[in-house]
Amino acid sequence: MKYCLLVIFGVLLFSCNNENKVEKEIEKIPINFEIIRFDREFAKATPADLPKLKTEYPAFFPKQYNDSIWIEKLNDTLQDQLESEVAKTFPKNEVFNEMLVTLFQHIKYYFPKFQTPVVVTTTSDVDYRNKVILSNNMLIIGLDNYLGSEHRFYEGIDKYISKEMKPSQIEPDVADAYARLYIQPPSKATFLGQIVYFGKNLYLKDLWLPNINDAEKIGYTEEEFQWAEENEEYMWRYFVEKELLYSTDSKLGARFISPAPFSKFYLDIDNESPGMLGRYLGWKIVRAYMENNDTDIQQLMITDADEIFTNSKYKPKK
Repeated sequence: MKYCLLVIFGVLLFSCNNENKVEKEIEKIPINFEIIRFDREFAKATPADLPKLKTEYPAFFPKQYNDSIWIEKLNDTLQDQLESEVAKTFPKNEVFNEMLVTLFQHIKYYFPKFQTPVVVTTTSDVDYRNKVILSNNMLIIGLDNYLGSEHRFYEGIDKYISKEMKPSQIEPDVADAYARLYIQPPSKATFLGQIVYFGKNLYLKDLWLPNINDAEKIGYTEEEFQWAEENEEYMWRYFVEKELLYSTDSKLGARFISPAPFSKFYLDIDNESPGMLGRYLGWKIVRAYMENNDTDIQQLMITDADEIFTNSKYKPKK
């Protein structure tokens, strides 16, 4: 027994030392990027400044829209309130450096061809479906979507959405946007293919966001994540017994993968459960695969879901 404990301790110590070594290498990666506060530029502009704004920021002024729309927005009191609240929550650019430099260093370490973007902050009329947008080499962040979960602007938004509308969610959301660039879409429209796809996304967050807890990576509260942890075995048994893994039923996405107030097992426990539990289990499968196989992260991105599941030797936590 004592020998076994020593072996386990030795393995854990080696793993920690190896992780520390990787993190030290990552810290040395030089990262430089420009931050453009378009939200500030628009906030201080007048209708007379519109031609200059359109010249400097053409991407934010689609040609199909008449100038009258932008002039109306410049004079809009709600827009003024949005800009004021954004300025209060994000008064300095340093907060973006603190969040994004570390993230970009980690992406660069695992994907050396990664190029740092121009980061543009803006307001978006609280367009929470498009909080972060990647366009060419531009990263656009709608800051009015991150004012705090309980902010008065979000009173009419469902709680399962507004809970993620806080400053600490910017990093996971940016990581999510970049992860989608690297993950090969599922080759089959099975439930397993979909949950493993999202499992890869969350595994990249494991690598890229080592200082962020698992609940925030997936967009859960601590209580929701604890529920998933405690019920992992029962969820897995349900998926297996109902033969859902290789099903191509399109309704499974809405039941277990898409953001939702709860998952839909059609059982009494539904209202207690968080949404996106399919993503959670896909994450567990991908983690098990990487623990039990000698493969690199680039290969994982293109490995088929069936192969990952078969070789993961995944067993739910009891």
